[in-house]
Amino acid sequence: MSDKDFNPIEETQDWLIKAVIGLNLCPFAKAVHVKEQIRYVVSEARDEEALLEDLARELEHLAEVSPHKTDTTLLIHPYVLKDFLEYNNFLELADQLLEDMQLDGELQIASFHPNYQFADTEFDDITNFTNRSPYPTLHLIREDSIDKAVEAFPEAETIYETNMETMKKLGATGWKKLFPK
Repeated sequence: MSDKDFNPIEETQDWLIKAVIGLNLCPFAKAVHVKEQIRYVVSEARDEEALLEDLARELEHLAEVSPHKTDTTLLIHPYVLKDFLEYNNFLELADQLLEDMQLDGELQIASFHPNYQFADTEFDDITNFTNRSPYPTLHLIREDSIDKAVEAFPEAETIYETNMETMKKLGATGWKKLFPK
């Protein structure tokens, strides 16, 4: 892949539009996308320590900025934690950072990865694709926004199951049509 083909923000936006919004994997994503309230940040980090520094900066930014300007942040980190197990282990450090910054209860971190794999599934199980993004990505979310979204979508606890069914109906062939690369 040439440098001109490497555009993590554009690829992440494409994934967000086609998969997350297009397949309705997150019924809350469309509104913040349309209002341009999603902040996309590409980390240049090459190790976990540098990624933690970027994460701290982005958590602080999200905590301080108006939700009308930025409601959520996608911290894309294409150069570090390409291995899913290492990424999954890093999430403990990310959650600890959230606590250390006294932002737990205000913000939370969701996770996406190109090799995301739920426990007790095979790697190529299509249901894993509900959390597969083009690059390792930390999704920083406001707790207030989640609360408001859940009020507007009273059956939020069914989203996970609905997503699994959506992916099973789509199948690997359908996914490859969405994302031919």
